[in-house]
Amino acid sequence: EVQLVESGGDVVQPGGSLRLSCAASGFTFSRAAMRWVRQAPGKELEWVSSIDASGGYTEYVDSVKGRFTISRNNAENTLYLQLNSLKTEDTAMYYCEIFHTGERGQGTQVTVSS
Repeated sequence: EVQLVESGGDVVQPGGSLRLSCAASGFTFSRAAMRWVRQAPGKELEWVSSIDASGGYTEYVDSVKGRFTISRNNAENTLYLQLNSLKTEDTAMYYCEIFHTGERGQGTQVTVSS
């Protein structure tokens, strides 16, 4: 059974930082491209970032380029998203997903507010 468990969300002030984690199990994580998506209140799901299976290729939506960094540790079956210079518009539920199947976890809430 595929399991994706996100953690690390919190309430932070604008300009702050967070590190999100996604613990994966039930599939061969080291062979799976992964991505982070987010959903803000009242808005559609938005793709944020993707990473290939080896971690050597990454992509980002324009709105987070230079501020967010996706990474992975295949030895520990964990996906990460480092969020820096957070803005109020980054407030959302963040989910990790298996790129090719769309399976996602329960999400972790990031709230950016002064």
